[in-house]
Amino acid sequence: MCRKEITFAQNFEICAMKTGLSFNQYICRTIIQNWDADALTDYEGQTMQFHDVARKIEKLHILFENCNIAKGDKIAICGRNSAHWAVAFLATLTYGAVAVPILHEFNAEQIHNIVNHSEARLLFVGDFIVKEVVPEAMPHLEGIVNLPDFSLKLSRSEHLDYAREHLNMMFGTKYPKAFRKEHVSYHEDQPDELALINYTSGTTGFSKGVMLPYRALLGNLEFCLRRLGEHVKAGSSMLDILPMAHMYGLSIEFIFGFCNGCHLFFLNRLPSPTLIAKAFIDIKPQLIVTVPLIIEKIIRKRVFPLIQSNRMKLLMAMPVVQKKVREKICQQVYEAFGGRAYEIIVGGAALSKEVEEFLLQIGFPITVGYGATECAPLISYNDWSDHVAGSCGRAIDDMEVRIVSSNPLLTPGEIITRGRNVMLGYYRNDEATQKALDTEGWYHTGDLGTIDEKGNIFIRGRIKNMLLGANGQNIYPEEIEDKLNSMPMVAESLVLQDGERLVALVHPEHDEQMNFNQGELEDIMSQNLAELNRQLPNYCRIAAIRLHEEEFQKTPKKSIKRYLYQA
Repeated sequence: MCRKEITFAQNFEICAMKTGLSFNQYICRTIIQNWDADALTDYEGQTMQFHDVARKIEKLHILFENCNIAKGDKIAICGRNSAHWAVAFLATLTYGAVAVPILHEFNAEQIHNIVNHSEARLLFVGDFIVKEVVPEAMPHLEGIVNLPDFSLKLSRSEHLDYAREHLNMMFGTKYPKAFRKEHVSYHEDQPDELALINYTSGTTGFSKGVMLPYRALLGNLEFCLRRLGEHVKAGSSMLDILPMAHMYGLSIEFIFGFCNGCHLFFLNRLPSPTLIAKAFIDIKPQLIVTVPLIIEKIIRKRVFPLIQSNRMKLLMAMPVVQKKVREKICQQVYEAFGGRAYEIIVGGAALSKEVEEFLLQIGFPITVGYGATECAPLISYNDWSDHVAGSCGRAIDDMEVRIVSSNPLLTPGEIITRGRNVMLGYYRNDEATQKALDTEGWYHTGDLGTIDEKGNIFIRGRIKNMLLGANGQNIYPEEIEDKLNSMPMVAESLVLQDGERLVALVHPEHDEQMNFNQGELEDIMSQNLAELNRQLPNYCRIAAIRLHEEEFQKTPKKSIKRYLYQA
């Protein structure tokens, strides 16, 4: 059977934003236009206005200049989200250096490896990261700067020592009559110039440095300004939940929010479900960008127990009051997220079918996007009003998407994409670059999907996760896991192949009221297994469910690191 490819792309000419601004010019513009407005707040902490951000950026530029940081030099940033993390990132790009965001969840060895591999000259670190890193393991690093106050943790340069010690004096000498709007002037970036290197562990256990040019950041930014800017106005509040060292949080929550003139709040401590829920109520964000895990926990723990009573089920089934009941439930769910969000954008992993169907049934403004670090990250998106259940939207402006399949409408094939947002390649890794980018500029995502006549993309799973049944049938474990995760006492699951059999590892839900023992949990799982297999074709039925006591280890996108459990 011949291979067919269906391409869906937005009209570049119609969709292209005609401002003519470069990425750093957007940073400059938002600072000047919103000079006295609130910009960055550490949740329940201090607030910086846009002019405060500009002054701190300028001080870091003076520091970089006086310790001989050149355009194109690498500067690494590792720490929990915070206003000073944001300042360090903005200062790096607007100076013309290359940012290397490092996830604070990485261990010390991973941080050392990334600093060394990226050839970073400076490292900004958060307050708890600084206790983990070992300077001797990063011999080429010239300095370590503490993010909370920009003090020096380590200096191997007399120039750096002098510049930090005399920074306020240098700033005052340069701007004797105060730093004003007209002094804001930043590096003139070019479209294919390297802006940042983003290292991601993915789910393979091997981290690659994704080289993202300014055009990729700009493509994501201008798309968000076009599609979201009309609904999320300057001055709106946004809560940055996702780690800014990951492109999803960096581009959609931070860069868009900042360049749109929004007031950004950072959870600069461990973002537990309780803290996030409280922050939603306090901040009332105008836009929520999150991963499925956060949405699902709130819905399963706070909403489902309220609507699954016999009385509520009866009311939901009555045509006379059904609409009013759904509206009431929707309002209660909406209030749990602050009550002001234009929409909730979910991405990074698959959203539970059960949760998605419930939210769509009550008319909740939720949508699902799709992307990859290699695209900084956006590939597809639909506004919540156009969201199609089970899909992750259509190709965004300036991007093309193909499904490489004999029948892209029905038979899953690899999703490939090309356009403005695609990376330059992997840093110092030509072999990996050649595998990911073909000669025509298509980025091969490694994801399997189908596509409908309108261009809506439906993801079926990862190519490397696909299993082969005994008779050669393709089995997509993610689809089985979605069904299993909606069953009693299942917190999360993982379907694996054991010889010719399929088995499921289940991390059980901990119910403090019922406090089930091991035997009772095994009985529940036996019933789940019987029900699950009733819903599955013969070739992909599960032979056994095995309890897994600990929560599965996850990537920053909160998808399970499958490679750790293959054995």
